[in-house]
Amino acid sequence: MHLSNEGILVILFVGLIAGWLAGKIVRGTGFGIIGDILVGIVGALVASLLFPKLGITLGSGLVSNIIYSTIGAILLLLVVGMVRRRRY
Repeated sequence: MHLSNEGILVILFVGLIAGWLAGKIVRGTGFGIIGDILVGIVGALVASLLFPKLGITLGSGLVSNIIYSTIGAILLLLVVGMVRRRRY
C-alpha cells in the first residue's frame, strides 16, 4: 500500500482531531493532551490501514476518516492504559 504526501498529511491532521476526541472520551489515561494527540496520530494510521482490510466502512470523506481514527485512537488509548496500569 502506497500513501501519498497528501494522504500522510490528512492522517496527521485527522489524528490530531481524533487524539483530542479520544482523550475527551477516555478519561483517566494520564497521558495529557500531547500524549493523547500522539496516540491519536498512531491510532489514525492504524485505523486507516486496518479498517479497510477488515471490510469496515462508514462512508467516505473527512468525517468518516475522523470517526475511523477516533475509534482507532480510543482502542489504542485503552490498550496502552491497560498495559501501563499492569506495569505499575
